[in-house]
Amino acid sequence: MIKTDILIIGAGPTGLFTVFEAGLLKLKTHLIDALPQPGGQCAEIYPKKPIYDIPGFPEIMAGQLVDNLMEQIKPFSPGFTLGERAETIEKLEDDTFLVTTNKGTKHNAPVVAIAGGLGSFEPRKPPIPNITDFEDKGVAYIIRDPEVYRDKRVVIAGGGDSALDWTIFLADVASEVTLVHRRNEFRGALDSVERVAELSKLGKVNLITEAEVKELKGDDHITAVGIKHKTKGDIHLDTDYFIPLFGLSPKLGPIANWGLEIEKNAIKVDNSYDYQTNIPGIYAIGDVNTYKGKLKLILSGFHEAAIMCQSAYQRIHPDKKYVMKYTTVGGVEGFDGTKKEAKKEVVKAIV
Repeated sequence: MIKTDILIIGAGPTGLFTVFEAGLLKLKTHLIDALPQPGGQCAEIYPKKPIYDIPGFPEIMAGQLVDNLMEQIKPFSPGFTLGERAETIEKLEDDTFLVTTNKGTKHNAPVVAIAGGLGSFEPRKPPIPNITDFEDKGVAYIIRDPEVYRDKRVVIAGGGDSALDWTIFLADVASEVTLVHRRNEFRGALDSVERVAELSKLGKVNLITEAEVKELKGDDHITAVGIKHKTKGDIHLDTDYFIPLFGLSPKLGPIANWGLEIEKNAIKVDNSYDYQTNIPGIYAIGDVNTYKGKLKLILSGFHEAAIMCQSAYQRIHPDKKYVMKYTTVGGVEGFDGTKKEAKKEVVKAIV
């Protein structure tokens, strides 16, 4: 069983920043996320899209923001349970919580912070009649290990950043990469669109636009896809893998059954004090919560994380009084023994 001070459900920007704020209070953290890597939507859906409202950064790519947050929290050595969804929660006799994932991993903590963004993510599946028959048999909605596609034939469908980025990456891994998109225009970053066009001209990527994958063929494993082209009609294409990348659909998932007060598919919290839910010890921060005047902004989630950690400290250490010190004064002391602090000037007395 994994034990920690604050169990954070959701490893998006708000969840990651919670690690930093908790670390300043000497509180250990562990994060659970259904996605295979930290970062939430910023890493999975739009890593190369710019964000313009992060204080101190006139412009920063979503993926870079995640990288910066990971670097910022490194001294506090957080634990991660990735690729697993928080499934059930149980209040124990010692007033702590037991959270179990869909894969049976158990976590125990006196405080649970739900920072799940818009909830857990489920892949948006294209309307292909037999697509579920080939799941784990050549069909994948998320690329977890690119080496699986080494020297294989791959068909990717989609027109966003994820489809473009993986097309570019797999061009040097797979023996054959085909990108199918229903339009001529793409919704991704311009440099990615230009790179795919260049790879297509070089013959390293087979680009098929104004077309959709309508049929999957095979027995125990996918062997081919049937493509419907706007002007060329039906196209048969042999392949070893089909990867539809149409984004992820956010849902509260099992959290909706935890006895929390839900309002408009979000968790209602007390924003006048600490973003605690109707169950003491369980907090909700970031886009997953709702209250009067709520703004679904990353910077709002950062603020909520800081306030929540102060309340969590009092819950974990009811007999202690924490005196807040600015990082400019006290520095940042990591659990790994590192310490960042401003250099202190030596002033010599004038005789």
